[in-house]
Amino acid sequence: MFTRTTLITAALVICASSVVTKASFVSFGAAGSNAASIQSTVDNFRTQLGGGTVPGANGSFGGVRREINWDGVPDAFAAPNSLPANFFNVNSPRGAVFSTPGTGFQVSANAGVAPVEFDNLNPGYSAQFQTFSPQRLFTAIGSNILDVNFFVAGTNVPAFSSGFGAVFTDVDFLDTTSLQFFDENDVSLGTFFAPTANNGLSFLGVAFTAGERISRVRITSGNSPLGPNDGGGIDVVALDDFIYGEPQGAPVPEPATMILLGTGLAGMAAGARRRLRKDTNERGR
Repeated sequence: MFTRTTLITAALVICASSVVTKASFVSFGAAGSNAASIQSTVDNFRTQLGGGTVPGANGSFGGVRREINWDGVPDAFAAPNSLPANFFNVNSPRGAVFSTPGTGFQVSANAGVAPVEFDNLNPGYSAQFQTFSPQRLFTAIGSNILDVNFFVAGTNVPAFSSGFGAVFTDVDFLDTTSLQFFDENDVSLGTFFAPTANNGLSFLGVAFTAGERISRVRITSGNSPLGPNDGGGIDVVALDDFIYGEPQGAPVPEPATMILLGTGLAGMAAGARRRLRKDTNERGR
């Protein structure tokens, strides 16, 4: 058994289209041959985001953290059927809506319903994939890219998260499987790569620590979508658990702030009126 664990704390400056963004973050990464080999790193990431260990409704932990493990998805929305892109904001509201350049999304089947671990897409996958939380996995269909867009849970109000992590299975190549984070202005805050674990499990999580607001996460899984073609040079990767900071709406100014703003504007208007009267009187002399 092999295990690799990394923890990185850093400040990253990104230049994009003449916009300079400084991001402060803590990055968590681990890879190993089974779930136990990455468990402590996953738990450390959970602690970083907060929320404790007691789950509430719809994958909520203390109103601070959300998790998706796919295992409660009804069979009607699992392989060979598609998962609606907004399932985790409508059916089980967790503030996450998916998009992809591909044709849709799929959760692997429960045993006895259909072939497990995406053997419906390729009969060899159950021999190379494994789960972190048994027994289901997740993938985009027709693409190895998917975006997670955040909303206030159960609404269409755009929201922001403080961090995001994912478990991957069967990451073979360096620099192919990644998470890319975007702020409220859709400016990239950086791309982070998952460690490799052939036929094993990899975890990558990034928590931002200086008030950055993450509106979208792009997940790139390997270099090819799941399907019948797999072999040399092709790295197909499936997904298990998602862990992320509770999606929050944009902050609303406090009443005291609004009063101060209103008072300041009123004062400016009164000053302008006094100057106008003074100028009028002087011209009339």
